[in-house]
Amino acid sequence: MALAQAEETSARLIAAHPALAAPGAIERVVIKTTGDRILDRTLAEAGGKGLFTKELDDALIAGTIDLAVHSMKDVPTWLPDAIEIPCLLPREDPRDAWFAARGHSLDDLPAGSVVGTASLRRQAQVLARRPDLAVVPLRGNVGTRLAKLAAGAVDATLLACAGLRRLGEAGRATALLEPDVMLPAVAQGAIGIAARRDDAAVHALLAPLHCPATAVRVVAERALLAALDGSCRTPIAALAMLGAGDQMVLEALVLRPDGQQSFRTSRSGGTGEAALMGDDAGRALKARLPADFFAS
Repeated sequence: MALAQAEETSARLIAAHPALAAPGAIERVVIKTTGDRILDRTLAEAGGKGLFTKELDDALIAGTIDLAVHSMKDVPTWLPDAIEIPCLLPREDPRDAWFAARGHSLDDLPAGSVVGTASLRRQAQVLARRPDLAVVPLRGNVGTRLAKLAAGAVDATLLACAGLRRLGEAGRATALLEPDVMLPAVAQGAIGIAARRDDAAVHALLAPLHCPATAVRVVAERALLAALDGSCRTPIAALAMLGAGDQMVLEALVLRPDGQQSFRTSRSGGTGEAALMGDDAGRALKARLPADFFAS
C-alpha cells in the first residue's frame, strides 16, 4: 500500500513539475516501519500508531529523505517539532469495504460468524451492532487477509476502501459500508506528505498538490482526536463531510472495545471553523466518558 501511495505522489509531482520526470530526479526510498513488521498482534498491543511513522520521521530529521508519504489514519496526533504535513492529496473514498463468504452486509452475516480485524474501531462497531458475532485479530496485507477469508479462517473481514481503490482491488469487495453502519477512522482515505518544517524548497514543490477540501476535513477530524487524547488503544471514529457552500458536518463516535457502550456527537458549521468544530466535539465527548473509560 505504501508503494502505491508513493507512486501516486511521484506521479502528481511530475504532473505539477515536468522537470521531475528526468531520470533520477525523484528517488523512492523504501523504509519498512515497525508497524509493517509486526503482524502477530494488534497495533494497540504493539504500542500504537507511531509504529508506522517513527522510522520515516527519523529519516526526515536526519536528511536521509526529503518527504514521507503517510496514510493519515496512521499518523499520530502529535508530530515531532521539526516535521509538519504541508500537503494532503485529494481524499479517496473514506468508507470501509466489507468482505464476506456469506452475508452481503454486516447485518446479513449469520449469527455466530467470525469477523477478522486488527482494528479496535472496527471491532467495537461490529460488536455494538452485532453482539452475536465473534471478532478475532487479523493483520497482514490485502492479499494475506483475503487469503485467510478464502481459506475459512474467518467468515468476514473489513478493509479501507481507499487502499483497495489505489491498488485497483475495490471491485473485489462484497459491499461498501455506509458511515451510519461503520464510521471510518479519523482521516481514513487521506494521504499526507510530511516534510521538514524549515524545508522551503520541498514545501514549494508540494504546494500545487495540496487539496484544501481534504485539508479542512482532516483538520476537523484530527482536532477531535487531539481533544480526546486519542490513540489506537481507544476506538474512535469520525468523518467530516462537506455540504453546500462552505458548510461541513462532523460525525464522531467513541466506543468501548467490546461495543457495549458508545458515545456519539455531531457538529455543523463553516469550513473556516474546522479546528474549532473538532475540538468542541472532542471535548464534549470526553466530558461524557466514564472515569474508567480509557482504562477499559
